[in-house]
Amino acid sequence: MKLAYFVLPHTGGTYSVFKHLHTGLAAHGIDLRWLGGCPDGYELPYEMREEQFFGTLVPMPEALSESGRARKMAAAIRNGGFDGVIVNVLGDRLQTNIVRYLPEDILRIMVVHNISPGTYAAARSIRDYAHATICVSERCRADLVERYGFQSDRTYAIPNAVDTAAFSETARGTINRDGELKLLFAGRIEDSSKGVLWLREIMDGLPETVGLTVVGDGPDMGKLKRRLAGHASRVNYTGAVPLSEIPAVMAEHDVLIMPSRFEGLGMTLIEAMAGGCVPVVSQIRGVTDMVVDDGKNGFLFPVGNYSAAAKAISRLHADRDLLERMSKSAREAIPKRYSIEKIANSYQAIISSAMAGRPKLPPVLDLENWSIPGGLRPGLRTYVPLPLKNWLRVVRERL
Repeated sequence: MKLAYFVLPHTGGTYSVFKHLHTGLAAHGIDLRWLGGCPDGYELPYEMREEQFFGTLVPMPEALSESGRARKMAAAIRNGGFDGVIVNVLGDRLQTNIVRYLPEDILRIMVVHNISPGTYAAARSIRDYAHATICVSERCRADLVERYGFQSDRTYAIPNAVDTAAFSETARGTINRDGELKLLFAGRIEDSSKGVLWLREIMDGLPETVGLTVVGDGPDMGKLKRRLAGHASRVNYTGAVPLSEIPAVMAEHDVLIMPSRFEGLGMTLIEAMAGGCVPVVSQIRGVTDMVVDDGKNGFLFPVGNYSAAAKAISRLHADRDLLERMSKSAREAIPKRYSIEKIANSYQAIISSAMAGRPKLPPVLDLENWSIPGGLRPGLRTYVPLPLKNWLRVVRERL
């Protein structure tokens, strides 16, 4: 069986999910390949060149209309001999929408990675054309079933996996007992979801012997550097790092700080715990509190409460015995729940079930009448001022 996974190779995020599923599903005889639309003449970044062996670029000439690009993508699926597709909602608007137009014999699996209203609206717009929906957290599944009309027997919660073997090879044996506490932020440098601009207030509340490493890049990097200028001697920026280096990065740090306003799951959280890096993270109902056992293998704090975050980090700085116990507990928790084998087995069961007894879906739409449904177009939320939107996100999680 051959499946297409809609994504372009990149560092982290949904491409990490692809890599793990590619490995895990191969054991079940499923050949999972990435498939991504791109501008004509596009080449993979240098650090991603080896990924060309695991998928296919579909060049899209600039002059081609959106419906023309959709036809080209549909042809790539047909000519590639794919039996089905896995679509990441809102990963790409065209590839999200195309599930409504694919032939009836193509299996369609939708994966929802986030809990934002925009993601839910997009998922709702293609809901009836997917044979199964996979959510990366229980919160996401509950929201879609209870508020967006998804069928409970076709909607599943399966978290993302981590390569536990790679992390166990690099995980620290003992923790740093003296001197500087090594604090880590890893992820997209973007404030509206990741809450990165709160890092200044968190650093303001920490001892001078806590150093911060910022791993990643994104649109708010300039703002973050300006806000952290007062702590410049204690902050190190690495930029994005290759996936292969993430286990070592986690093992080199004591504590992960994740001040997110919202997350679908948080790959960085699971990776940190696998490497023995103790998480101090926002409490996002049905998401982070399903991963972190507060006070045992990490600390949870109310979204936006940077004082509570700083207090938790300071406690770990002062009590290295507690840090060591939590590091050990975090390392032990992950293989039981987030191994590649376990997650791939869950995907395989859903794929097999959907292939054996496909639910009846609406007739597929004609590519000649290509259109974008409302859930995939900018909505009223686009015009809500960002400060107000961020405030509402905090309020929602604290209620």
